[in-house]
Amino acid sequence: MLKRFYLFAAVLFCAANFIFADEINSVRAVIPAIPETRLVDTNTMAQIYDEVKTPFKYGVVIQGAGTNEFVDCPSIFCSGDHWFMMYVAITNKVGYQTFLARSDDLLHWEKLGRILSFTATNLWDAWQEDGGIALYDYRWDGTHELEKFGGKFWLSYIGGAKQGYETDPLSIGIAWTKNPTKVTEWSRLAENPVLSPKQTDVRSFERKTLYKSSIIHDETKSLGWPFVMFYNGKYKNGFERIGMAVSTNMVNWNRYGENPVVANGEAKTNGITGDPQIVKMGDVWTMFYFGAGWKPKAFDTFACSYDLVHWTKWTGQNLIEPSEPYDKTYAHKPWVLKWNGVVYHFYCAVGEQGRVIALATSRDLKTATAR
Repeated sequence: MLKRFYLFAAVLFCAANFIFADEINSVRAVIPAIPETRLVDTNTMAQIYDEVKTPFKYGVVIQGAGTNEFVDCPSIFCSGDHWFMMYVAITNKVGYQTFLARSDDLLHWEKLGRILSFTATNLWDAWQEDGGIALYDYRWDGTHELEKFGGKFWLSYIGGAKQGYETDPLSIGIAWTKNPTKVTEWSRLAENPVLSPKQTDVRSFERKTLYKSSIIHDETKSLGWPFVMFYNGKYKNGFERIGMAVSTNMVNWNRYGENPVVANGEAKTNGITGDPQIVKMGDVWTMFYFGAGWKPKAFDTFACSYDLVHWTKWTGQNLIEPSEPYDKTYAHKPWVLKWNGVVYHFYCAVGEQGRVIALATSRDLKTATAR
């Protein structure tokens, strides 16, 4: 009898182990595997360079109202039959405010007015309001329209309480509107700033100030969150690197990872890697950004990734660099898009005309327009 009991117990034990193991395998089957790090190969990087290069400089498309007004930081979207440019301007070096312009052909632009203004109080963003569009169509062959979330259109901006040219410290805020083509003041979140160098989870490379951000809606939630923000943070003057943050609702943001995702000049802790813009070509994410300090002057270049976290930097010829009187000092801060077979590369140019917004293209549109 005892022998039969032991035999029965052994059978139950084996069966239980089999069932438990089967349940474990079932659980493993539904948990997505963490993808291995995939660097983008040299040939793919070269193909992307050939696709996005813009060797023909069209010229200045937006400039200040007078010698004391400088413009900066273009970001472009399409709505209906028009193109719109969100850009910023600073007068008498007081601080940046955000403006809107409109175009029918991406070449000729009409200034419409201001959409993010000084608060002139003791708030964190009293004297700096440097905005750029969020939730744009990042597909290289997409519509370039803006996406709504929660029935609203969104922008992110760098704000500061002090006057001057991007005076430290700067933090990141979020604002929204129901109509991004209308010249009206955007509504700022009460929770602002959503990211600040004073927060307890701040990382070592962003302890001094935070700069320009780019927010995309990753519908696949490849990182576990639908909204992903890239922005450059400053550790010390002259040393900036690009990091990430993620969100489920565009209001509450969590820093992603402990380190920057794109950096240059590490050996000498000097040089700027900044103003990221994200697009996607097939299964390759491309980040346009500008560099300065670790090479002469300032220029635009790019990096590529398969997972938004691990980036391969382009080491070939710069996309844009100083070459004309209007951009002889700096040619930087990119916004790049493709439309009707032509690549348009908008950038901030600094030279004989002050700080302006210029354009370079993949085809010689300047000669074609002159005809």
